[in-house]
Amino acid sequence: MTAIIDYKAGNLTSVKLAFAALGAETLVTSDPRAIAAADRVVFPGVGAARSAMENLKAFGLVDAVKEAAATKPFLGICLGMQILFDHSEEDGGVECLGIIPGHVRRFPSVPGFKVPEIGWNGVEGLDGKEFYFVHSYYAEVVPETTGVAEYAGVKFTAMVRKGRLWACQFHPEKSGRIGLELLKEWLSC
Repeated sequence: MTAIIDYKAGNLTSVKLAFAALGAETLVTSDPRAIAAADRVVFPGVGAARSAMENLKAFGLVDAVKEAAATKPFLGICLGMQILFDHSEEDGGVECLGIIPGHVRRFPSVPGFKVPEIGWNGVEGLDGKEFYFVHSYYAEVVPETTGVAEYAGVKFTAMVRKGRLWACQFHPEKSGRIGLELLKEWLSC
């Protein structure tokens, strides 16, 4: 069973449907016990870092997320990747989960580039495959980075791996066949 964490900051329906297309059984939950009992965990996210961290604390999910990230196959998506890092500049600065050392920063204002980045972007380290991104903030490139993308003159972490923890800035569930292939690979790790 794959638990999809519901902390009121996720794109739960599209994530659940993507896994259903692969024949994977999922449970959308905000129950720490269900997360602990799951074989694998998905940590999606859309929204802002501060409210996401507040929701995780309010639902008593911080320890459950940290434990799952350390002990089982774990997939962070978009904001669910960003708040795995130490700190985000979003909302005036937010201390995050500190599972991956590093910082999340806002894209600079650069002529010809709109913030947020919305659309397809190639990822170095993933054979240049294009995935769908929607984000105004990015994680710096760190030792755990396995995929790099570039936008507004900034090279940023598109994907990290740390043991059985995978996390991506892009949305595999919205990236068509390529995204489903990545999710299928994660299900087999």
